[in-house]
Formats: sequence, structure tokens, C-alpha cells
Amino acid sequence: MSDSLAPSYDPSNFESRLYAEWEDAGVFRARGKGQPYVVLLPPPNVTGTLHMGHAFQHTLQDALVRYHRMRGFDALWQMGTDHAGIATEMVVARNLGREGLTRDDLGRAGFIDKVWEWREESGHTIERQMRRLGTSGDWSRSVFTMDATYASAVIESFVRLYEDGLIYRGQRLVNWDPVLKTAISDLEVVNEEEDGHLWSITYPLADGSGSLVVATTRPETMLGDTAVMVHPEDERYAHLIGKTVKLPLTDREIPVIADAYVDREFGTGVVKVTPAHDFNDYLVGQRHDLPMINIFTPDAVTNANVPEQYRDLDRYIARKQVVGDLEAQGLLVEVKPHKLQVPRGDRTGQVIEPYLTDQWFVKMDGLAKRGMELVESGDVKFVPPNWINTYRHWMENIQDWCISRQLWWGHRIPAWYDANGKIYVGRSEDDIRRRHHLRDDVALLQDSDVLETWFSSQLWPIATMGWPSEHRMGDLGLDRYVPSSVLVTGFDIIFFWVARMIMATDHLVKRVPFRDVYITGLVRDKDGQKMSKSKGNILDPIDIIDGIELESLVAKRTTGLMKPETAPKIEKATRKEFPDGIAAHGADPLRFTMASLAGPGRDIKFDMGRAEGYKNFCNKLWNATRFVLMNTEGKVFSGKPAAMTDAEKWILARLENATVQAAAHFASYRFDLLAQSLYEFAWNEFCDWFVELAKPALNGTDAAAADSTRHTLLHVLESLLRLLHPLVPFVTEELWRSVAPRLSIDAATISLQAYPEAGDNAGDFAGAEADVEWLKSMVSALRRIRSELGVSPTKQITLLVQGGGEAECKRMGRFDSQLRFLNRIEKIDVLHGEPPAAAAGLVGEMKLFVPLEGLVDLGAERTRLDKELKRVEGELAKSQNKLASETFVQNAPAAVVEQERQRLADWGAQRDALAAQRARLG
Repeated sequence: MSDSLAPSYDPSNFESRLYAEWEDAGVFRARGKGQPYVVLLPPPNVTGTLHMGHAFQHTLQDALVRYHRMRGFDALWQMGTDHAGIATEMVVARNLGREGLTRDDLGRAGFIDKVWEWREESGHTIERQMRRLGTSGDWSRSVFTMDATYASAVIESFVRLYEDGLIYRGQRLVNWDPVLKTAISDLEVVNEEEDGHLWSITYPLADGSGSLVVATTRPETMLGDTAVMVHPEDERYAHLIGKTVKLPLTDREIPVIADAYVDREFGTGVVKVTPAHDFNDYLVGQRHDLPMINIFTPDAVTNANVPEQYRDLDRYIARKQVVGDLEAQGLLVEVKPHKLQVPRGDRTGQVIEPYLTDQWFVKMDGLAKRGMELVESGDVKFVPPNWINTYRHWMENIQDWCISRQLWWGHRIPAWYDANGKIYVGRSEDDIRRRHHLRDDVALLQDSDVLETWFSSQLWPIATMGWPSEHRMGDLGLDRYVPSSVLVTGFDIIFFWVARMIMATDHLVKRVPFRDVYITGLVRDKDGQKMSKSKGNILDPIDIIDGIELESLVAKRTTGLMKPETAPKIEKATRKEFPDGIAAHGADPLRFTMASLAGPGRDIKFDMGRAEGYKNFCNKLWNATRFVLMNTEGKVFSGKPAAMTDAEKWILARLENATVQAAAHFASYRFDLLAQSLYEFAWNEFCDWFVELAKPALNGTDAAAADSTRHTLLHVLESLLRLLHPLVPFVTEELWRSVAPRLSIDAATISLQAYPEAGDNAGDFAGAEADVEWLKSMVSALRRIRSELGVSPTKQITLLVQGGGEAECKRMGRFDSQLRFLNRIEKIDVLHGEPPAAAAGLVGEMKLFVPLEGLVDLGAERTRLDKELKRVEGELAKSQNKLASETFVQNAPAAVVEQERQRLADWGAQRDALAAQRARLG
């Protein structure tokens, strides 16, 4: 174990080395001993790379895991990746396209072999990047959601839910991507406002008595209308309810119905109903038992359910033809611009089609009721607690869940069909034949669909722990690690993942999956904009850790844009924001930045300036450690320091305070307050003040006080490194390895050392704390005088003191040598009578005077004071005038008025002090 340090902080010299050592030594493995503390990693897509959201969430999870591991818990951070059905299939299909092949050329089995081949070659990128961030997960237990053991859990859950009557196959409306030709989830649909049009169309009444005007943003879908609808209380149309209209361009008549869904104030108050192509219309169709007419094929081409002249047309070509024919027949009333929300698939960018198709569904009402009970009862707790409202809203408005996808990559649905279309569900074809006594000559064909990714990922809490073979992992499985302690995840998947894990785990194993759900927000750029490829404002965590040159950054941000014409704008913005590229910061500054921003609330703004500041923090810690090592060379201590000096007692009291705060902030998931309190203790109290306050003893003649101070320096630094380790693991490990031997600590890593606890440094230090706080005030006041006068820190000064109480006078005597050493004071005298020309300060009731003669040019100082006095009097006048205005006092918020009164008092005090100082100069 080395006790020497490189001359400067350079994380590239030690981060990768330290991580490899941790992993090789098995530091991150669950041990099966002690109280379990379990964190489930939300499994990132196997196709993915680490992004800022990952860096944010993984930092918080890692801090929790490292903290509890150091506290002696059996810490398990369950690692793994999701097979990401659509994303993975698209990646491999693109790769095949470069070879001039399609998935159909390979067939299903050949294509899946290609996917596995790709996964082995390229599918571990994000796990390597997580290691660069310092992720201390148990990689030995890492799970891929297509592993054989995980697949058995998926099949088992499907079969059990089917047998419980919760899974069925039926025809319902789904989000349909006409390029991928599959149903997709709501989370894979991006709704953005776009420019469109609103077409107003005449629908003639069948009896010839008049007509209704209907407004629509999708005129082509009128070919699938099965009703027009008015509000039941709309007097304009009450007499028409029950009549029929002739559907333009077709030979069909459709009814006029009444439904409270209609907004009477929008358009004409008459709405077309197309149940097979609109989610709201679908619900209306169910309420009124309307026919469901699907007019599109899976690739959004019109089918045989429309009049012959409109068949086999792309939906937008059909739109043009329908509009043209309506206009020719005099049925088009008007067309006007209209802003509308357009749903597009996040993978393809294509407009999503609400599509009526046969799919597999899960009945959700009963599961949702139970899922709500578990949260309302407190068995599962949301942090911050307001997120329960979002959870409740989704659960109370739940719809049956479409779980089938028309893909090849994924968990194939364990359902088989005979020649008559009868469905058999089982764990395998052999299982089905045995259970249903089917002869070998009865042909069975397995369903070609796969299960959507969320179906398999809802099993994450139990499938990773060995379920359904509950003994597969022995004592380190489900019985020990379910429920887990906390789930850290984003608010955007509370329903898609969190709620489903709660429902599935409860139904299948009668437990909750986790105790706490800590909800994070989104990471936005410094201006609060969402990070996206199209905006060109994405930051790559690895680029922040390792650095990236400007040209490479520009290429990364402008390559592969969906709208190439935006590239010049993105390039210009990038060159302006990062003229020198992004410097290497290391993982620790990035992690500390993320923790410092993790306050309660939805989103955080990431600013590179913060990361630069925390890089300076790591450098400060590095330099302070070098100072301590230099001043303890050849010394080895053991046990706790005796704390002979007031400065030692003060820093031990501050260390105890920091330890108490750290425990409280971890318990409340306030990572921002944790980072702030540790930063202030490390930078201000240890690195700045105690290092300074230790110097008089280190350079004094009292050998016992010097050794005690050395011991305390090492003790507090070692404790500080342990306090900081969960947030900044790399730099603390590297520094700790140099500090530990001098405290007789024989251990390989800080990661398994005990986290500091309240009481470790408790003592009767109140008197010393008060005395040292007074000393700090004296030092600060004198340094401020030096700074204002422009006096060199090395130049000796004279200090005159006047007034002050008995306690302050005793402190002056007690800290005489420290004041002289820390402020380069040649002489300290008590002033009787009027002071000479001097700069003044005040600490408590004691007045401080530093004679100016020989220090500064008195004429220049008079000029400076006159200028400053004029400025302060101007500010004072502004406050006086503002408060003299009745309009301001009566109309401004009370807090603003009070703030202005405080400003008036502050400016007045400054004016008086400056005037007195100026008067002393004559």
C-alpha cells in the first residue's frame, strides 16, 4: 500500500486501475451475511450507451450501495441489461441492410442467431461504460433478460396469468408503427405539436332534411366512420339524434348519436366517430355498440373495407384523393391551418396509427386495485411522496395492457394453435400435448408474436433472484433479497415499469418488490432544455470523464440527424459553447455534480461549470492530503487522537456534525444536501481552516501539541475520505491508501471500511468550538483588511485592539501566538484613546485597528475611501427614495419591502463605517 502521492490530481492515472482492483477482489459481491440492502438496477437496453440520465441515476444508486456496504450491510446491487426487442431488432436489421440482406432472407432462426452474435460482439458497451462511472454492482450476478433462466420466468408468469384468467387474446385498438409493423407502447410514442389542417365536411342527412358539418384533422379516416356524434344537451341537434346521415364518398348510412364526450364549443359541435382509428372514438364505439371498421393494412395502406377507388393507397395519398373528391362534390366546406399533437414512433419517426388488431392483453383492473392498496397502505413508499398522486391517477384510469409484439427478437408467446384455431397455452409444446392428451399427428403452430419488453422487465425483482425455481440461487435468492430496499428510477416509467413490478410481484410471489421508490427527474441542459439528438445538446458522460476534442464533439452531435439541415446550427452552437472541446474531468467530479443537483423536484439543469468546480474540489482534497502527508512524514499513529489544542477539538466537533448530517441526508435521500454539507466540511472547515489552524502547532516548540495535531490531521482526513467515498469513490480510495498506513490501518480498500457514525468523534468540545469560531472571525477580519488595503500576505503588520468583554480579552491572550503566526502580526497592543490613521474592523465587541503608516500610500487610501463612500451613499439614497414612495410601499409584496428596509440598514452601516475610517485619515 503506497503512502506517497503523485504531485497533482490526474484521475486518468488511477480510476481504471482502481476499478479493476475492486472487481478482481470481489469487493462488490453480495456476501450473504448481515442485514440485506438491495438495489435493483433499472436494466438499460442492451443496444444502449451511457447517457446523462443513466449517469445521474447510477450515481445515486451507487452512493446508496457503497454507503450501506461500508455500514456492514449485505449490499447487493443487482446488475443486468434488457433485451430491448424493437431497438435490438432495428440495429441488427440495419447491419444486415449494409450487407444487402433482410431478416426474411435469414428466416426467424437465422435472424435470432445474428442477434445473439451481435450481442456478444457489441452488446456489452454500456456495462463497460458503467464501470468507468464507478458502478459498484455485483457483476457476478448480472442478468440479461433473454438468458435461459430469465426466459423460464417469463414463460412461467405468462402461463400462470393465463391460467388465472388474467391474460386473453382479443381485438382492440393499439399504437401501430406502420414501418416496424408492430404494436408499440405509449412510452415509445412521442407526441409533438405540428402544423396541420382542419377540414370541415358536409354530411347530408339521409332523409334529405338537411346536413351536419363535421371537422376533422384526418379526412381519409372518414371512410371508416360508423357514426356522427353530438352532445346530448346541445339544443341545436337534439331533434337529429337517432337519425342517419349519408357517409360521403361511400354508399353507407351511419347514425347520429349523443355522447357527453363531445365538446360543444369546438367547431360545429358535431364529431365524426371512427372507432377503429381513434382511441377516444374506440371508447365511444364500445359505449354505443358501434361497428369497428379497419380501413388500413399493417403498413398503413387502404384495404378492401373502403370503396374500390380508394383501395391500395398510402394513407396520405388516400387523404389527397378523398379531399379532392369531397371538393369536387361540393362537400368540402373549408380548410384552415390547425396546430395538432402528432404521435410519432420514437424509433422510426413515423406517424403512429391507432390500429384495430388481434393482440394478447392482460386484464388490469383487479391487479391495479391491489397495486393501489399496496402503495396506499405504505407497503411501498414513494420518495418524494407527491409521486403517489401520479401513480394513483394512472392506476385509476388503467386500460387492459397489450403485451404482444410483431417481432422476432424477444420472448416468444407460449401459445400454440391447432388447425381449427383453438388456443393452447403452456410451458412448451410437449407440456401442452401431455396436459391436453394431444396425439402426435395433431399439428400445432406456435404464435409468431413475442412479448413486449415491459412484460419481461416487470419480473425483474423476482426473475433476477431465481424465481420460479426458488432454490436455484440457494440462500442468495428470492427469500433473502425480495423485497429489495429501494428502486431509483425516473418519473416517466412509474406506470410502465414501477406499477407493473408491484402488481406482478404481488400476484406471483405475494410480496412487494421494493420498500422505497426514489423518483428522479430528467437531466436537462444548462438552459433547462431537454437533451436530444435533434437539438444537438446531448452530453455524453464518458466525454465528460475522459474529455473529447472539439471536432469529434461536433461530429458526434451532427452525424445521423433526422433533419440534416439543422446540422450547421448545431455545429455553430457547439463551437460557441465548447470552443476547446470538453476537458477530461474524471468520474468523481461528474458524480459529485449529479449528487449536488439531486434535490426534490422533477428536473435538473446540468452545467459543465459545476463539473469544473467539483474537479477543483477533488484537486483541493488532493493537495490537502499532500500537505498532511508532508507534515506527518515518518509518523505512525493508532487509535483516536488526544486532541490537545483548541483547533483539534474544533475540527473533531465539526467532523461529528458532518457525520450526523451525512446519516440524516442518506436516510432522507437528500443527495443534494449530503453533497453540500460534505463539500462545506471538506473545503471550508478542513482544507482551509484546519490546515491553517494546524500550522502554528506544527511549527511551534510544543512537540506534544505538534504530534497531537499531526494525529488529528490524519484522523480527520481519513474519516473525511470515508464520508466522501460513496459519492467520489476513486479519488477517496487513491488518497486513503496513502493515509491509512500512517494510522496503523492494515486494509486493502476504503470500500470495506466502516462508514463514520454519530458518536465516533463526540466530546465536550463546545468551549473549544466557540473559541475557535472567535479566532476564525479575527483571522478573517484581519485578512479582509489586508485585502482591502492591498497589503501583501507576507508583510508584517501591527494590530491595535480596543474594547471587548472579558472573554474576548482572555481569548486574545490565549490565541496570541496563533494570531501572530496566521496574520503575520509583528506587534499586538491595547489601544487607549483615539486611534491613529488606521484600517478598522470589528469582531464581537472588540474593535481592531491596523495602523496604515508604512503599509499604504495614505493619499491613495483617502482617494479610495472617498470613491467607495460616494458609491455607498448613492446606493443608500436609492433605498431611501424607494421607501419614501407610497406607491412602492403599498403595492410591492411585503417581503420585497422588508428586503429593501434591510438593504437601507446595511448601506447605512457601511456608510458610517467608511465615514469613520475616512475621518481617521484626516
